[in-house]
Amino acid sequence: MNIFNVLSLIGGLALFLFGMNVMGESLEKRAGNKLKGILEKLTASRWKGFLLGAGVTSIIQSSSATTVMVVGFVNSGIMTLRQAIGIIMGANVGTTITAWILSLTGIESSNIFVSLLKPSSFTPILALTGIILLMRKKNSKSVDTGMIFLGFAVLMFGMEAMSDAVSPLRDVPQFQHILTMFSNPILGVLAGAVLTGIIQSSSASVGILQALASTGAVSYGSAIPIIMGQNIGTCVTALISSIGTNKNARRTAVVHLSFNIIGTIICLAAFSLVNALVNIPFINDSASLLGIAIIHTAFNLLCTLILFPFANQLEKLACFIVKDTDGTDKMKLLDKRLIATPSIAIEQSKKTVIEMFDETLEGVREAGGLISSYSEKTAGKVAELEKDVDKYEDKLGTYLVQISKENLSESDSRSVSELLHIIGDIERISDHSVGIANSAEEIKSKKMKFSDQAVSEIKLMISAVDDILEHTRRAFVDNDMEAALSVEAMEHVIDKLQKELKNRHIDRLKKGECSIEQGFVMSDIITALERISDHCSNVAGCVEEIGHGSLEMHAYSKEIDKTPGSLFYDIYERNMKKYNLI
Repeated sequence: MNIFNVLSLIGGLALFLFGMNVMGESLEKRAGNKLKGILEKLTASRWKGFLLGAGVTSIIQSSSATTVMVVGFVNSGIMTLRQAIGIIMGANVGTTITAWILSLTGIESSNIFVSLLKPSSFTPILALTGIILLMRKKNSKSVDTGMIFLGFAVLMFGMEAMSDAVSPLRDVPQFQHILTMFSNPILGVLAGAVLTGIIQSSSASVGILQALASTGAVSYGSAIPIIMGQNIGTCVTALISSIGTNKNARRTAVVHLSFNIIGTIICLAAFSLVNALVNIPFINDSASLLGIAIIHTAFNLLCTLILFPFANQLEKLACFIVKDTDGTDKMKLLDKRLIATPSIAIEQSKKTVIEMFDETLEGVREAGGLISSYSEKTAGKVAELEKDVDKYEDKLGTYLVQISKENLSESDSRSVSELLHIIGDIERISDHSVGIANSAEEIKSKKMKFSDQAVSEIKLMISAVDDILEHTRRAFVDNDMEAALSVEAMEHVIDKLQKELKNRHIDRLKKGECSIEQGFVMSDIITALERISDHCSNVAGCVEEIGHGSLEMHAYSKEIDKTPGSLFYDIYERNMKKYNLI
């Protein structure tokens, strides 16, 4: 084996890893929304979690990626530690699909139909199909499908390149001597763990082992311990990912590590004992690509069968290792690990926006109450809520921008734009709540006394604004188009209410029933309330437009039927009567 073989091996490994990455990301993106739906239906059933883990890992071709995703889900509160255990076990089984695909490269037959199963026969066709789909760019799904085909083709070409590069090693005695060292089970486990830990993919390390096995120099005695060690090495990615997370996320990574270490110890002890007692017949035979795939699957299934009944004990062990020391984080849902799965990250962002909106709604209500009953404590609470909302906007904005840099589907891209628009409007509503609180403080400090009529009018407008905020929340949370239409109608009602209140106040000024200074304060309050309704209209309009596949702000609202007898008109008339000034 010369320097050119080494370069070919490195190039083949690079193609293999690149192809696996491209195929996994494209499959994940193609199934992103479906994956979100599956997770939403996930129950506490450990078997369902196991099947989910196996299925997702089979799709994205990486148990490390699945486990990192699960760490993020637990950290964000999407799932519990108990649910995560079943998924982790399933991920170990799902990752074996790669070895079976790669084992097809070892097919040898003169039968044309059997030969067609060999990847070198059909990957050129897949590559061509992928290029055609990619160049057509008909839609995002077509592009994703093209990238899946191309990724698979590149992966298989990389595997072939690695096999060809190491083929001269079959005649090198030194290489065979090195491999015999790994027949020592402990050294074999360490070698598998270190290699997998470095490249952070058990699927890739199994592929490398299969490439070496294609030389015929790798015995089953060497391959079996290496395969066992690969399961331990793949835990490195999840452990790194768990740094800085909450206690349950760290426990998830610990469960992954302990599951694989315990499983490896049990299986390695059983393998060594059986081999010592009966001298397993095939142990010194050359390992085939298919044989490695079978052992890889059998080992992972066996570990799962042994430890599945002890999932509760694994949970207790993780809780013992990682103690309860964490505080709470209001924005824990925004986990950076989820950005690799945009559809999930967007859903978590939406949940965080709801938290932000609820704090804003609380701030507006507390501020409204200050006008008739001022309290320093309540005013301080309004200010604190506004600061919290500012933090939400900063963190959400940064998180959403990070998501936008991913390769998003059209619907996910629209959702990110929607949320960026909405958090700006919610933050402005919170600012107006502080403005109302400041006006209330001015009324208190200057000992202003408004007429009963003026107080009644302000309370009526506050009630209308509280109503529009509730409808806005429902429109956003439930994607309720009728609630969004109600917001648009109520915004018109509040506009008219503001004008009427100003006119009435001018009349009182003319009659000498109130001062100019009182007029300024009242004007500030009703202007802030009217602007809150404007921002509610912006949020509802955004929900309407995204629901109709548009990103143009308020393009849809222009199409609303405002003629007498329409739904909009009926809602408008009903609220005009409800908030009619006496």
